[in-house]
Amino acid sequence: MNNLISMRDLTKEEIMLFMETAAKIEKGELNPNMERKLAALMFYEPSTRTHFSFATAMKKLGGQTITMRGTQNSSVQKGESFADTLQTLAQYADIIVLRTGIEGSARYAAEVVDIPVVNAGDGANQHPTQALLDLYSIIKTQGTLENLNIGVAGDLRFGRTVHSLVYSLSEFNPKFKFISPSFLQMPSYIKDDLVSQNIEFEELQEIDQKIEELDVLYVTRVQRERFADPEEYEKAKSSYILRRSMLAGVKDNFRVMHPLPRVDEISTDVDDTPYAYYFQQAKNGVYTRQAIYAVLLGGLK
Repeated sequence: MNNLISMRDLTKEEIMLFMETAAKIEKGELNPNMERKLAALMFYEPSTRTHFSFATAMKKLGGQTITMRGTQNSSVQKGESFADTLQTLAQYADIIVLRTGIEGSARYAAEVVDIPVVNAGDGANQHPTQALLDLYSIIKTQGTLENLNIGVAGDLRFGRTVHSLVYSLSEFNPKFKFISPSFLQMPSYIKDDLVSQNIEFEELQEIDQKIEELDVLYVTRVQRERFADPEEYEKAKSSYILRRSMLAGVKDNFRVMHPLPRVDEISTDVDDTPYAYYFQQAKNGVYTRQAIYAVLLGGLK
């Protein structure tokens, strides 16, 4: 495994390698040594959790990071090409963690440089490292990834986190409930893939509809940055709000997850219930991204 670009590239065995490595790191059973390693964090789009967790993960392993946030203070302003920027940073770093608004940019980057590339989000396409931390969170709360009932709610059309999550869970015989307004439904190409794999799913339009059947409800925000029309965004953003009162009939093992940032799609009165897991989920991102560094940079020994 040389890069981490899409969940579609990973086998079930490779997914479980990341899960097992993250668990060993969290328990202190594995301490990868990244003392002489340097990660270049290239973030063309804003980020809080992904950026800080990748930086924290490397530093906790003894390595260092260099960061490019936006293009304001870079040679991109002078007309430098994306390929030249990549190749320059590849001279300094051992691994590139890349976030851009352009779909396919991470795969292109992996073809340009000869060091590992990690996709930290490419437009509305994929966010595989978020999917891995989501899977790790599911394992920690459910004890398994197999045969679970997973609800995915909110912006399913543009939400790269849910696209990656659905692809990755498809290896584990899930049943999906896709909950969204009609104009934000899961893309047809993803649903077609699920049909071809005989994965069960149904589409719903109420966030609490059949909530009592779920093991996990994964809620996403409606993303302002993915809408060209401000009126369409305003129409959609408050369509689905999870409230404490909706949780009355849920299973004991039920958990609410969210990739964050939250706007208003989960009411704060859910935060102090035993079902809220989104902040612990963010913490799991450090262990998972430590595992990514370990796997891609040979730190498993």
